[in-house]
Amino acid sequence: MSRNTGGESSSERFKQATGATLRALARRSDVTASFHTNHQTGSQAGTDVQLPEPGREMSSEEAARLRGEADACAVRMRYHDQRVHSANRPTTQAAREVFDAVEQARCESLGSTFAGVSANLDAALDERYRARGYTHIQHREDVPLSEVLRVLARERMTGQTPPPAAKAMLDAWRPTLDADVLRDLEEMAGQREDQAGYAHTAHRLLRHLDLEAPEEETPEEEQQEEAEAEEGGQDDENEDTTGSAGQQHGQDHGGEESESGEQQHASAAAEESQTESQSQTVAGASSEQPGRPGTEPRPDRDHNQAEQPPYQAYTTAFDETVDAADLCDPDELTRLRRVLDQQLTHLQAVVSRLANRLQRRLMARQTRAWQFNLEEGYLDTARLARVIANPDQPLSYKQETESEFRDTVVTLLLDNSGSMRGRPITVAAMSADILARTLERCGVKVEVLGFTTRMWKGGQSRERWIANGKPAHPGRLNDLRHIVYKSAETPWRRARRKLGLMLREGVLKENIDGEALMWAHQRLIARPEQRRILMVISDGAPVDDSTLSVNPGTYLERHLRQVIDWIERRSPVELTAIGIGHDVTRYYRRAVTIHDAEQLGGTMMDSLADLFDEQPVSTSARGGQQRDRTARSGSSVWRR
Repeated sequence: MSRNTGGESSSERFKQATGATLRALARRSDVTASFHTNHQTGSQAGTDVQLPEPGREMSSEEAARLRGEADACAVRMRYHDQRVHSANRPTTQAAREVFDAVEQARCESLGSTFAGVSANLDAALDERYRARGYTHIQHREDVPLSEVLRVLARERMTGQTPPPAAKAMLDAWRPTLDADVLRDLEEMAGQREDQAGYAHTAHRLLRHLDLEAPEEETPEEEQQEEAEAEEGGQDDENEDTTGSAGQQHGQDHGGEESESGEQQHASAAAEESQTESQSQTVAGASSEQPGRPGTEPRPDRDHNQAEQPPYQAYTTAFDETVDAADLCDPDELTRLRRVLDQQLTHLQAVVSRLANRLQRRLMARQTRAWQFNLEEGYLDTARLARVIANPDQPLSYKQETESEFRDTVVTLLLDNSGSMRGRPITVAAMSADILARTLERCGVKVEVLGFTTRMWKGGQSRERWIANGKPAHPGRLNDLRHIVYKSAETPWRRARRKLGLMLREGVLKENIDGEALMWAHQRLIARPEQRRILMVISDGAPVDDSTLSVNPGTYLERHLRQVIDWIERRSPVELTAIGIGHDVTRYYRRAVTIHDAEQLGGTMMDSLADLFDEQPVSTSARGGQQRDRTARSGSSVWRR
């Protein structure tokens, strides 16, 4: 594109035109469009739509993609009712992702009645899937089910052929979808102008996909009552509906907001599971390890927690600890690393400033002091003039004093769950890369680990449990996947390519934090360094739908608390945590919460710098300090 005669660049003209079109399509005059170099896709925050920065010389394909990102935000603002969406949104992570994806497909299908908008949306979606590597997936687990259903729902509603980049993932998933799922998609296509009806059918779709248990489904009559109650109407059939659903839900209030009802239902389910756990024996356990933290209630726990069954895994036969390079072919790994490097290029100035600041603080801790006027050591050349002036003067030597900086190793444990998808995991990968390079220059060894699961909804562990007759209280019902991106002994230059694997969305599934923390802790304990630091980066509480569906609702969270308490009280490992949009201070004694992924790099640097500035204390002293701090605060660190 060329510049106009007025000196205004074509990219600026493009931005102005895109912003004007966005406001017109959204029918909102208060919407503003901002462009950022570190954004690859469009996103919305209130009335501000954030879009990728256009290049100085744009091709027609790039222009269509950028318009498509803007149009996707515009049609959502025009056709999406957030109140209806929030009232119907599921509670589990996997179900929420599918629900959000098919809602976006509904909005885009309504906007596709405009030919230009339709072409732009196709271009944006095609480029997005190409960038994520969906054009050459090897297994259907490499692509999220939510994206597959988004494309299928869009195909049903518009009748248009899916983007070419989506062909491979659709071919991998279509044979696995049964007739009920396809029937639900057809019915949703006929309801695209009725968001509430569309959402109700989407819940049935989730049930057919086993993402929502049948007993957690709201009956159709009750859904109608809730919709009427939200509109302010009076429900005449509330008593009959409550009677029919009473055995299933325990209690129901048609006029309550959906989110509140879901929280009450989750609490009732947890209490019911706790009651059952007191009257039945634990069956099917194959990996109980009393010597490990969190396998039995501690004496200082709340009485109700002590009555719950101890944490266990139904089977560990399908768990895996795998090197990052084994999860991806070399060419794909190289492409992902290239994408990560492109992201780092945009933040080069910030990266250098943060890295240099941390390096200066660490080098200051490694103070080099010299003793002068010694009879042996290094020749003190600064005092040679004295010898020249007076040859009778003896030569002066100097020696460097020993540094008090202790031999240190740092482990970064990154949450690789599906909720980290997008900007959070990209920033986490960049921050890990920056930190590994910086600490390596300072002589501090760094290990970068990730944790997720092998499958959604349980995998082979759950299949074995079902084959064995579904014994009660099975414990953890998913296959763990612990990933080694960089070991402490591996130089950064040899591990740099592996860090790109975090950008592969097929890797990000569910998160079982307690066992991941134990795994990272055990690796640190085996290290020979004098000082060991473990930093956890997560964006939420432990979530595994297959485990929580058959255990108390606090099963995974309770185990995480037990593991953290054990490490903080009894282990020489220094534990710290950073929560992305999630309050981790209720779990960890030393923690910080950030609300924007962009803050992660600086927060990591500051947290580690503060740790290095502190003098490490013994395990017993640390436990005493924690008890004193708890006593002063007047509340237990375990009380929510």
